[in-house]
Amino acid sequence: MAVPKRKMSRSNTRSRRANWKATAVATTTCPQCKAATQPHMACPSCGAYKGRHYGAAERTDHQG
Repeated sequence: MAVPKRKMSRSNTRSRRANWKATAVATTTCPQCKAATQPHMACPSCGAYKGRHYGAAERTDHQG
């Protein structure tokens, strides 16, 4: 197994890790309720997807 011979400097380490950025989640608007939803998923507020209603997709409030 290859092992580094020298300690990598902070600037080299940080410049390499500068490309580890997270991407923002893409959102679209629901055609029925105009809420922000993720594409290709049922709307969490009204449960609609491609003109159909999915009751199981609606958000439930968990207390506990």
